[in-house]
Amino acid sequence: MELATQMGSALTLEEARRRMAGPERCSDQAELLTYFDLPIALLQTAAALRRAAAELVEDLAEDGVRYAEIRWAPRLHLGAGLSVAEVLAAVADGVRQASGRLPERGRPRIGLIVTAMRSHPPAANVLLARTAAEFGPPVIGFDLAGPEAAWPAPPHAAAFRAAEEGGLSLTAHAGEVAGPERVREVLAFGVRRVSHGVTAADDPDLVAELRDADVTLDLCPTSNVQAGVVASLADHPLARLHRAGVSVTLSTDDRTVTGIGLSEEYARVRAALSLEPGELMAIAMNGFRRAFASPAALRDLVAEAEAAWRAWAATPIS
Repeated sequence: MELATQMGSALTLEEARRRMAGPERCSDQAELLTYFDLPIALLQTAAALRRAAAELVEDLAEDGVRYAEIRWAPRLHLGAGLSVAEVLAAVADGVRQASGRLPERGRPRIGLIVTAMRSHPPAANVLLARTAAEFGPPVIGFDLAGPEAAWPAPPHAAAFRAAEEGGLSLTAHAGEVAGPERVREVLAFGVRRVSHGVTAADDPDLVAELRDADVTLDLCPTSNVQAGVVASLADHPLARLHRAGVSVTLSTDDRTVTGIGLSEEYARVRAALSLEPGELMAIAMNGFRRAFASPAALRDLVAEAEAAWRAWAATPIS
């Protein structure tokens, strides 16, 4: 509401919630993505981007998150005249500002993943990848997102090559529509992680390929239900994939549109899928071990997290 006022338009709390918080279940991924329209429209200035990034880091700290990678699509924030480099700088500044305000003990370490949109011109995404690589830390990864059914991934292969040549780690959104094809498309880019990848579970050959190639699926169960990818949390393939030897992590997707924090996501998934404490711990530790930050930078944090999870797993639950 405050950002809308700064832009010269009125926005009630009721309207903001209606347009930014998605329902428990949409008809498909394309409908879910419409709930991103308003927040994107409000984040078109450096000040707004800095504020949103800073408040996100503070929210993550409050939720007990110790390491996070923030994904967003810089080219969606150029409507008011910002350049891609200025968008990157604004988000990085917001992260730094929040980190400076938080106590060291509870301060999450943050990496930034720059997302290209499937619907954007391939040449523009090549330039995006080069700009992201040139920016350097905290930008550490490159991603692709957007409506899968309408926009295949292969036209953006050159952007992934540019990102890889610039030293960025590679990931991509895929597997939120039926069939294994979209997941296989992004595997051809050499990605280390796939965001979602849910529908891969329906193809035994693809499951084996993911396991053998040691590709991680960053799963977001609540969001997958919301997007209509699965019927319910109990139907989500996270446990099945993990037990089949596929590396999986647990994420929130979008805290505003999906309306969930990471602690609640873990609690919901554990209850719905009857995950054992050791299984939940293994999935949680993947979030550290499969991170795009360097292993050296996370070594102490990995050790701390493993000790904390082991202590939790050993605690009797009444």
